Amino acid sequence: MARALMIQGAGSDVGKSLIVAGLARAAKRRGLRAQPFKPQNMSNNAAVTVDGGEIGRAQALQALAAGVEPHTDMNPVLLKPETDVGAQIIVQGKRVATARAREYAVMKPSLMGAVLESFARLKERADLVLVEGAGSPAEVNLRKADIANMGFARRAGVPVVLVGDIDRGGVIAQLVGIKTVIDPDDAAMIRGFIINKFRGDPTLFDDGYRLIEARTSWRGFGVLPWFVRAGELPAEDALGLGDARKPSQCKIAFLALSRIANFDDLDPLKLEPGVDLVMVRPGEAIPGDARLVIVPGSKSTRGDLAFLRAQGWDIDLLAHHRRGGHVLGLCGGYQMLGQSVADPDGIEGPAGDTRGLGLLDVTTVMTEQKTLTRVAAVHAASDQSISAYEIHIGQTDGPDRARPFASVDGAPEGAVSVDGRIHGSYLHGLFASDEFRKAFLAQLDIPASDQAYGAKVDGALDALADYIEAYLDVDGLLALAR
Repeated sequence: MARALMIQGAGSDVGKSLIVAGLARAAKRRGLRAQPFKPQNMSNNAAVTVDGGEIGRAQALQALAAGVEPHTDMNPVLLKPETDVGAQIIVQGKRVATARAREYAVMKPSLMGAVLESFARLKERADLVLVEGAGSPAEVNLRKADIANMGFARRAGVPVVLVGDIDRGGVIAQLVGIKTVIDPDDAAMIRGFIINKFRGDPTLFDDGYRLIEARTSWRGFGVLPWFVRAGELPAEDALGLGDARKPSQCKIAFLALSRIANFDDLDPLKLEPGVDLVMVRPGEAIPGDARLVIVPGSKSTRGDLAFLRAQGWDIDLLAHHRRGGHVLGLCGGYQMLGQSVADPDGIEGPAGDTRGLGLLDVTTVMTEQKTLTRVAAVHAASDQSISAYEIHIGQTDGPDRARPFASVDGAPEGAVSVDGRIHGSYLHGLFASDEFRKAFLAQLDIPASDQAYGAKVDGALDALADYIEAYLDVDGLLALAR
């Protein structure tokens, strides 16, 4: 039976996911069969697993670091926000309900059984399970029904190491404060801490480090400097895609929809030296000099159509097309480009029919059945292979489907407009296929590099493991696992 160690955070976005990925690669190098696990995740960035379900994209990256296939047991509860107050509930890879926050709070304790069941199965096929928490154990108002942090750690008997983000400031108060506010029995599960995202000379924090150890009685496992190659790994937050601007290069713009989903589709474009990937934020106009505008996936197609129109992006897209520009809609973005999106049964929200952008002659009807599959496709225009996945509800059809974007097992997939400048597809992860990416960009007169995206990500994971080995007591951390 495998040993396990849990990495929790003093807050959200402190670097838990990357630290787990780095530890997973370090464990793999030691010959250990490591498996990542996150009891509960909230993300619209999902991956399709080998067993035909969906999990958070961060756990798929951690699985890659560990050298194993992503499996639904790695993230048994996934919350996919559809509105500001409600989310789709995915349990062991399958949608079971859509619930508002208060409804989910009532439902959550009943999900601990599925969480422990998935965890037990992972332990049967691993030497080490690396568990990632969610949010912070300091949210003591949520402790009673917790399945993501100390609620899980206590039930499963897994020791915990806390990660604090020094870049935000107040890391001493974060860690000492957690010891102060949490239940003493919960505090007893915490065996140490890590300081993450340090900039400058780490010895300047020696006194603070010793103070945390003295005030908490927890052991420090090291100070991890800011990892500059994090941008080469799939982004956990869409905001990270707009960080590295290259103004002198060919511009590709993408819309920051309110319920943007599977935005890691864009990561390979971000790493192209000849591409300036621009996030168009709410209130901003689509750049007039963009060669391509991407309408990405969405967890709420009709809701984001209304959001898109509220920003004036519908008018910008029409102007972009009139200037000779290209548009690519992916998944929900593909649905938006059509004539209409109908949801007669109210699957994504209130039942109804919403007028689309009219750039493709297709219509979409939302259906209860969800498509979750990995596919091998062939791009129609270039005859290049695409390794991708589909994760959507709804069926799309219409005259422009006679000009498919691609084919899957000989069947047409997606649609292309008569003038060849509007493209729609349900294929996620398509730009990770190197030869397709080069061919697609070449059709837009955008220079593409010869870099292998998969090798680039794998190299960044190796560098992350090197970094963690250099600055943290990895042997000490692994020795904690039980």
